[in-house]
Amino acid sequence: MNILIVEDEARIASFVERGLKAEGFAVTIASDGTSGYALACQDEVDLVILDLMLPGLSGEEVLQRLRARRPDVPVIVLTARDAVEDRVRNLNAGADDYLTKPFSFAELLARVHARLRSRDQASSTELVVGGLRLDLRTRNARLDGREVVLTSREFALLETFMRHPGQVLSQVQLMDRVWGYDFDPGSNVVEVYVGYLRRKLGKGTIDTVRGAGYRLSANAAAL
Repeated sequence: MNILIVEDEARIASFVERGLKAEGFAVTIASDGTSGYALACQDEVDLVILDLMLPGLSGEEVLQRLRARRPDVPVIVLTARDAVEDRVRNLNAGADDYLTKPFSFAELLARVHARLRSRDQASSTELVVGGLRLDLRTRNARLDGREVVLTSREFALLETFMRHPGQVLSQVQLMDRVWGYDFDPGSNVVEVYVGYLRRKLGKGTIDTVRGAGYRLSANAAAL
């Protein structure tokens, strides 16, 4: 697997590069947005780790252009910007994950593996997380071998969670990906449908992350 690091802080780029190479990844580093974007457009790049504050093109500009050129390549934003509005804006712009500095390499590595798994699953007709299975062709859902009857919205919501295992998804992201229209702050439709899924799959299946959104529980693997 080939990973591109777009980071202008040489110390951080070198630290991440050493860790990823020790895990068997091939790594390329770009120290500015312009060269980073050019490299990210190459088909051999499997995942991009992207800083936001870059010389040349900003990280946000790189993300926007890359999503138009290569919509399926996973992008993990790695930045010192920790404001909620920055996180929401970049996730809505197409980032697959968002990690703030300072960070643990172990956490970054876990997110890299998760994003690569999600990419591989996207090309499959079946999603599997623990005891949960979704057949995307037949629209059939099973939990530990038992069929679970889901409405089209419930299926789409569960599919979204299963494509992003362990990732916190905001209400804005879920509304956009499942309902396909702009988020209404006064609507509780996401909360309602998460409740539907919990009743059908078990209360421990989907976690509420206060102030951030929802995620498929780590306990899902033990269902």
